[in-house]
Amino acid sequence: MSTPVGVQTRATLDITAPPRAVLSATVRLLYQVLGEERLGTSRGNAWEAVCADRERAVARADVQRMLAAARALR
Repeated sequence: MSTPVGVQTRATLDITAPPRAVLSATVRLLYQVLGEERLGTSRGNAWEAVCADRERAVARADVQRMLAAARALR
């Protein structure tokens, strides 16, 4: 799509740019002051979720083994 000759287009104003810049600077400051280990990251949260899933799988397997052993004793 092209604009006809002689027609001026209005420049758009991104009103979300200043809040995003402030938020970005604030997050960088928090990470510097508090440290990544206290704030966490999406990668860290994902790894914690993976570990929790593995722990639940181990617990389920333990319960299944205990139930199978109980059935075998009957």
